[in-house]
Amino acid sequence: MIALDTNILVHAHREDSPFHARALECLAEASVVEWALPWPCLHEFLAIVTHPRIFDPPTPAAEAREAVAGWLAAPTVLLLSELPGYWEILSGLLATSRVDGPRIHDARVVALCLQHGVDELWTADRDFGRFAPADLRIRNPLVGTP
Repeated sequence: MIALDTNILVHAHREDSPFHARALECLAEASVVEWALPWPCLHEFLAIVTHPRIFDPPTPAAEAREAVAGWLAAPTVLLLSELPGYWEILSGLLATSRVDGPRIHDARVVALCLQHGVDELWTADRDFGRFAPADLRIRNPLVGTP
């Protein structure tokens, strides 16, 4: 199963992104089979695309919510949220990677993927490489494998 990180969703949503077309292809490719969206990535997507200091003009909040609603309505999507045992996975990742601050968000996404048996996380964020769990492949589908 493939999970999509925030930045893939942002590029797919924002027509002004230089990676827009490829990110849309990624969404279409992933959604042919069961695919996953971590809830924290959906929250972050909403925060990013509607932020006026990040995009000029930002995506109107209603339009951003419609994008999320469309992804949630996909028949093959699995939403990743915390289950019992999540803390042990996250705590282990934090201890081995020694991340702090904003990178804890990335550890949270990885922990959710591991807990739900995701095989591959698609992201354009190189910071995920610091976790490098053996049972989760990190791939940048926008420009190839990092």
